[in-house]
Amino acid sequence: MGTEIRRDRFSSREDRSFTERLERCLDALGRLLGRPGFGQGPATVGAELEVFLIDRAGWPAPVNREVLAATDDPRLTHELIRYNLECNLVPTGLAGTPFSAMQREIESALHAAARAAVVCGASVVPIGILPTLRPGDFGPEALTDAPRYRALSAALRRRRREPFQIRIDGRECAAIASPDLTLEGANTSFQVHLRVDPDRFDAVYDGAQIATAPALAVAGNSPVFLGLRLWEETRVALFKQAVDDRVGPPGRRRGRPRVTYGEGWSAGGPLGFFAHVVRDHPAVLPEVGDEDPVAVVEAGGVPGLVELRLHNGTVWHWNRGIYDPAGGGHLRIEMRALPAGPTPVDMAANAAFLLGLALHVASDAGRWTAALAFEDARTNFYRAARSGLAARLVWPGREGGPPAEVPARQLVPALVDLADQGLAGAGVDREERRFFLGVIRHRAASGRTGAWWQRRVLETLEPTLGREAAAAEMLRRYRERSARGDPVHTWPVAGPQ
Repeated sequence: MGTEIRRDRFSSREDRSFTERLERCLDALGRLLGRPGFGQGPATVGAELEVFLIDRAGWPAPVNREVLAATDDPRLTHELIRYNLECNLVPTGLAGTPFSAMQREIESALHAAARAAVVCGASVVPIGILPTLRPGDFGPEALTDAPRYRALSAALRRRRREPFQIRIDGRECAAIASPDLTLEGANTSFQVHLRVDPDRFDAVYDGAQIATAPALAVAGNSPVFLGLRLWEETRVALFKQAVDDRVGPPGRRRGRPRVTYGEGWSAGGPLGFFAHVVRDHPAVLPEVGDEDPVAVVEAGGVPGLVELRLHNGTVWHWNRGIYDPAGGGHLRIEMRALPAGPTPVDMAANAAFLLGLALHVASDAGRWTAALAFEDARTNFYRAARSGLAARLVWPGREGGPPAEVPARQLVPALVDLADQGLAGAGVDREERRFFLGVIRHRAASGRTGAWWQRRVLETLEPTLGREAAAAEMLRRYRERSARGDPVHTWPVAGPQ
């Protein structure tokens, strides 16, 4: 989505031209993947962190343009909604102490954003969904004033031809209609990127798919939307529905959803992944570039694949393949399911667990995908989003035994040991593994995720303050605790804050 979009309407001729260019990009990518040594190199890890801007009362502060004007930090950029920012963290090598570096980078980026925000009377909070959001915080006026966001919103509205319908049944029920995609801005995430060699793409991608459910179960931080208690990770249900451009009632819509876990285990390497993206999803932003990617490859260069990257940015797999021409060209797997927050150490620990488990599974991916049906893995993902550590996840039995349902709170501690093996195999230092995976062990043992803490504080405050004031007070306490940096499993629910 970094491609400059100059308008929000395109002709049918431009649609056809863009589709042809996508096929040419696939041709170029196939040739590039056949080049000896392409994309090979040390594994690196990076991340994107989305955050909310809030005012002194805890309500969303729609000032992202003003905040960016107050800083020259290149890591910070705007997001879809005027009260969101994105922090693009500097990548680091996976070997050694990557999660300590990630924690420091998150802290540095948050401090840079906070310094700029205070100039605008705002502050920054990393949280999956802001609990003080109200229906009036959405709509056309909430959209960041940038051509690409206006174009994306207009394109999805035209395809949808009716309001976006949100219904989430959790502890309570949310039902809301929106004329545009701004409800998507209620979600902020911590998206982890892992550079992979092309010949390992399928194995690591499937490893990420399998690892995502238990990682999400222990990382929940989005239990409240519009004052309602919904899923532990309400973002998963909300995001899928907020940008669903298919027409018709749920369960009867044709075509693939643009937010998806996928349809099967990975096959065909990175070219197979991108071919599905092109052929399963109609283009919504058919902006054609000037590059002939095949000619660039034939001349020995590395193409930008502008159209392919733009189109891929409008299809939101929870685990997504990424092509990047930087550094001679490389591939990444973007793991998109983790929420923002609560603290830098929590986010780094979540990344360590997810990456470590994904790498362990990838080391014997064929055995894992034979033992666990894809449909069960997909069900695990949604169960984890809905119920967190209380979810029952289908998991392969020991020593070749049949899959069985296991409570996530019981499963996660056993999987931490597998994640430790995966990170050790990638060269991550022993003490680094012990510390960050230890955070996951303690969180699972206590059951105290960010979502758990938010719900418990609200339950404590609401009888005396009422729901809206309780949400604002809970957010105040959350922000103070988050700024201190102690992992969420140590946060008190009651008493001095």
